[in-house]
Amino acid sequence: MAVTRLGRNPMYQQIADMLRAQITDGTLPPEAKLPTEAELRAEHEVSRETVRRALGLLLNEGLIVSARPQGHFVRRRRAWVIRPQAEFRKRPHTPEMDAFMTEFSEEGREPQQEIDVTIVEPPTHIAARLHLDAGQLVAVRKRIRYLDGEPFNINDSYFPLDLVRDSEIMRPESITRGANVVLTELGYRQVRALDELHVRMPTPDETRRLDLGPGTPVACHFATGFTSDGKPVRVAVSILPGDRHVVSYERIRDDEDGDA
Repeated sequence: MAVTRLGRNPMYQQIADMLRAQITDGTLPPEAKLPTEAELRAEHEVSRETVRRALGLLLNEGLIVSARPQGHFVRRRRAWVIRPQAEFRKRPHTPEMDAFMTEFSEEGREPQQEIDVTIVEPPTHIAARLHLDAGQLVAVRKRIRYLDGEPFNINDSYFPLDLVRDSEIMRPESITRGANVVLTELGYRQVRALDELHVRMPTPDETRRLDLGPGTPVACHFATGFTSDGKPVRVAVSILPGDRHVVSYERIRDDEDGDA
């Protein structure tokens, strides 16, 4: 892709388009070093400001990272595949790690998570999903999940306090068999979940917790779990940066002859 002063787009956009195309087609593979600012200035006969605006576009898109003073590098993308339909599968029972830790350790990646548990008055949208009256409190397990040292997503799970008081859910540590199993043992087995996906820009708190670069959108995934009598007992809110995740659903038809 040639960069020309006769092009319709400004020079900085043309330079960004050229580099983006090289990243997309593999000419610049993951972790490859981009030409220096001086090299780009000389190649395209443009100012430092023009080059920096071009690189800024790619930084905002999450395609490159800045590692000063070494320069700019193509970002390695290893997406985390989210499969909401697998939530109620049987979890592996290991003494050290929960299902999340086990799954990604087996892939050769280094998983970590930070857990904090608090008792709060829920936001209005959480109280509505849990059918709570005014003044009812919830326990919230706040987790930041990391892969290879990078914060990958937020997973905050809300439970009516009256249901989980004095249970393992109140402890700020991994639950090997999973919070859903704990709820079952407490008499609140979930038989279905309602999934909702909202795509938006992150809040300042989400940007801070996930160390997001400028211009990175997030998907907000609400999963509300219900017992057999229709009682909502948990709302899990996952914040998934758009440059790090793929959401994968599997759908099965109940009848072979019916129309889609």
